Amino acid sequence: MTIQDIAADLVALCKAGDFTTPGEKYWADDVVSIEAAPGDMARIQGKAAVRGKGEWWAANHEVHSAEVTGPYINGDQFAVGFRMDVTPKASGERITMDEVGLYTIKDGKIVEERFFY
Repeated sequence: MTIQDIAADLVALCKAGDFTTPGEKYWADDVVSIEAAPGDMARIQGKAAVRGKGEWWAANHEVHSAEVTGPYINGDQFAVGFRMDVTPKASGERITMDEVGLYTIKDGKIVEERFFY
């Protein structure tokens, strides 16, 4: 698959509300996930650990709606825009999250995902 194919498939799945399949399908075994915020999840490495981060996020947030834009491709990377209407369960305060995910591809797999917000 080309980077265009991977990017288009990831965006199509996310637009359909499926945020789990893209990782399972495209993460490299040693994928690195980097968040803009400090803390325990600022840098996670390994497919199982990144999967766990996603499971934690899903368990701790109620998603009311999501808008996905892109992909925007440049070389071995592509960016995807995410705007989500969510309620973090800890606070109960409904918020809008605006985020950009930057994905780096090597040998047909996502080797790094980096989030900006």
